[in-house]
Amino acid sequence: MNEQLFRAIEARTEDLVALTSDLIRFPTVNPPGDAYTPCAEYVGERMRQSGFQTRFIRGEGTPGDSDRYPRTNVVARREGRSPGHTVHFNSHIDVVEAGAAWTLDPFAGTVRDGKVFGRGACDMKGGLAASIIAVEAFLEVCPDFPGAIEVSGTVDEESGGFGGVAYLARLGLFSKPRVDHVIIPEPLNKDRICLGHRGVWWAEIETRGTIAHGSMPFLGDSAVRHMGAVLSAFEDELFPALDRKQTRTPVVPEGARRSTMNINSIHGGQTEDYFPGLPAPNVPDSCRIVIDRRFLLEEDIQTVKGEVLSILERLKTDRPRFDYAVRDLMEVLPLMTERDAPVAAAVAAGIREVFGKEPDYVVSPGTYDQKHIARIGHLHDCVAYGPGILDLAHTPDEWVGITDMVESAKVMAMSLDVLLRGGAR
Repeated sequence: MNEQLFRAIEARTEDLVALTSDLIRFPTVNPPGDAYTPCAEYVGERMRQSGFQTRFIRGEGTPGDSDRYPRTNVVARREGRSPGHTVHFNSHIDVVEAGAAWTLDPFAGTVRDGKVFGRGACDMKGGLAASIIAVEAFLEVCPDFPGAIEVSGTVDEESGGFGGVAYLARLGLFSKPRVDHVIIPEPLNKDRICLGHRGVWWAEIETRGTIAHGSMPFLGDSAVRHMGAVLSAFEDELFPALDRKQTRTPVVPEGARRSTMNINSIHGGQTEDYFPGLPAPNVPDSCRIVIDRRFLLEEDIQTVKGEVLSILERLKTDRPRFDYAVRDLMEVLPLMTERDAPVAAAVAAGIREVFGKEPDYVVSPGTYDQKHIARIGHLHDCVAYGPGILDLAHTPDEWVGITDMVESAKVMAMSLDVLLRGGAR
């Protein structure tokens, strides 16, 4: 059976490459959410031709959703000949901006030297294409399968997934009894199974001051100087403390096995509300930073927040007129699927068969849509597995290897066979 599946996938190699290039040519850049609808419709039509019932579901009212930029998701389902479990392949169709330093057109889907280049090639349109090819090959070889197969193309993963998987999970589309097993073809390398991810706390910290004329700063109170004290305390106290924390879980890369925090933006004063390039002649009465705190399975969210709040409270005591506010933007608890969970075991069987080795089990340094499937859908039999090298995601000249996609599609097809038909484990 495996040999038949593998031959069916190899025969579709040209189709796999063409499908990947076609998907890249939809510039589904997030933000703002360009080309979501035509990309979802393309995926839906492809699945319809393979006998799937397709639904287009807009994430109405979610961040960024508008008539100009509708959050259009596609969910395709095909029922088997008899009752059984449902396996769902979920891929996000949104990509980050191309950025500078490309030597190729980021949205041309260029094929060269055994690779497909373009924004989203690795993260994760190559994975979406590989899952579709795996499903189509499985249907050819095993037309009488039990259970059901689903394939979805969802939006906004790069900005939190709120208009995509989170929205669909609230509708019950990622919960039992509808779905039993989920594979997310994120680019974690073709011989690795990603069991979960670190936690994240995004928050905005604002320091407050008093506006005054810039020529007489002694009459005001600079919020930017207060923020400078916050940043200094973070450098001297918080960052060294985070670096001393290390997880026992297999987070990759090695540096992400420690707690980390990224300060990803800072805004202070009235310059941004004044004329571009011209400073406002005022003492700034507000300064804001956004922190991106990634924490470990062993850490508690309240402790994570408390480390920051304790520094702010101490500064409130130490610095005259220091005042601050903290606004939570997002929090996601770390999670990890067990290695012997059915979906992990099925993918492991595929990796052994295709690569002749034991899989590497890893945990992602950042979050992805597994968080919503577990937190909202209460479905924990979920892993990330797909083609592509994680380090290439979001980079100039992003690419995915053709051989990697073919081999990953073989692993996915065999996983289907194990989960639906009880094939050799």
